[in-house]
Amino acid sequence: MRIFCRSAAGLGVLLGACRGGDPYTSDGRRMWNEETPFDDPLIAAAAMGAVTESLVFRTNVLKLGSRNPLLLARQVGTVANLTRGRFELGVGVGWAPEEFEWCGVPYRRRGARVDEMIEVIRLVLGGGMVEYHGEFYDFDRLRMSPAPQREIPIVVGGHTEAALRRAARIGDGWTSALMPFDELVTTVARLHELRAEFGTADRPFDIQASGADRQGVDGYAQLEATGVTNATVMPWAMKGLAMDCPVEAKQDALREFAAEYMG
Repeated sequence: MRIFCRSAAGLGVLLGACRGGDPYTSDGRRMWNEETPFDDPLIAAAAMGAVTESLVFRTNVLKLGSRNPLLLARQVGTVANLTRGRFELGVGVGWAPEEFEWCGVPYRRRGARVDEMIEVIRLVLGGGMVEYHGEFYDFDRLRMSPAPQREIPIVVGGHTEAALRRAARIGDGWTSALMPFDELVTTVARLHELRAEFGTADRPFDIQASGADRQGVDGYAQLEATGVTNATVMPWAMKGLAMDCPVEAKQDALREFAAEYMG
């Protein structure tokens, strides 16, 4: 099982005020505030890739709904090339209306648009001269060069039935956000059902979980037994440190985690 260290960089637009609560917490309160620092994940991955050799970077997750797929494909392909193929794209739709409104993108039918966006991104990053004529996106023959040297996995996030169906139908995997273990077991079983329904069960498929209530050697073994292939961790949070704690504290927590669990 692979271990991914999670940071706040996977989030899209930081909202100072938001209509509606966070769907990934039990009480709707967000896990951050208006002073929590955020970096753009694509720029951060490119910067970290320049000073590392073996780390793999995955957004968890990049919200597609408020973005332009052609521009994003150009950015993703560049990051993949700069990291020498060590980049994977974790995506979500986005749940905050403000992110769409302030980026000039309709909130309505966002799920259907994201489906097309994934098609566009895959098509363009596949290389060669391509064109696309869909309901939401339409362009004539174009080419982005250089194309990535290998296909970039696209892992779909979200806990709703629509998100699970999207992951099973067109994703290379699925990722959770702080899902309790019992719910995770049920969700993984549902993913297997959906993959059989869509005829995608024979494709490689990652299942990434944050292990909200399963940590340590025994906890990670339980996650793996359910079918989880990648675990996301925040070693500083495991030590009771806040998301915006000093970077030196995060570095110490990472070293301690690696020494204890990764040998």
